[in-house]
Amino acid sequence: MLKPYGLVDSDFIISEEEGRHRTKTLQKQLLDIRKEKVLELQQRDEMIAHLKDQLQDMKTKTALERKYVTSCSELQIYQGAKLNSCKENELENEIKQLQEKLELERRNHNEMESYLKEEQLVLGEKLEAWMERYERDMEDKQHELTTRKNNRTSSLAHLQELAKKYRESEQAVIEDRVEKEALRREREKEEMEWAAAIKVQSWWRGCMVRQGLGPYKTGKKPKAKESKKAKDSKKAKKKKKK
Repeated sequence: MLKPYGLVDSDFIISEEEGRHRTKTLQKQLLDIRKEKVLELQQRDEMIAHLKDQLQDMKTKTALERKYVTSCSELQIYQGAKLNSCKENELENEIKQLQEKLELERRNHNEMESYLKEEQLVLGEKLEAWMERYERDMEDKQHELTTRKNNRTSSLAHLQELAKKYRESEQAVIEDRVEKEALRREREKEEMEWAAAIKVQSWWRGCMVRQGLGPYKTGKKPKAKESKKAKDSKKAKKKKKK
């Protein structure tokens, strides 16, 4: 599942920052090691030069002693020469050890420098891969965002169209209800008028019967004949019951 654009891939950004920080740290360490090794080499070169000077001084001193000290016995000369020879051997051994140690330090320095360069190269390749991945992810997220915006616009237009149709349908229903209500009131009015007319007719007929007017005069027994109004009254009553 793709993450939301506002939370775009925080682990990748952290790894990228750590890679950059690691690269800068290694570069600084490499520079510090170079400076330290150069300083050590200078110090050792100075020590070797100093020991060589001491050796040369000792050789010179020995030669002078051999040349100018003629009054010393052969034993003293031999002991002095042997002592100087031992001292020379010690100095030569010390110089040799220092040179070997210096060579070892140089090899270690070269190995460390090669390792740091290789590590820097690997980190550079990883950083480049991370940047490519970051760009691809950003493009994918941008494409996804654009698609969602387009879908949202399409959905909004569809909803607006549905809302318009709903309003039109609602207006039609309201108009139909208003029309039906008007018809209902009209029918009620007609029925009320018809009932009132029937009541008036019944009242008038009663008056004529009581007064003996018209066909209800005394002494005459007209054949019962249903009037048109009575028929209409019966029809109205039947219609009202329905």
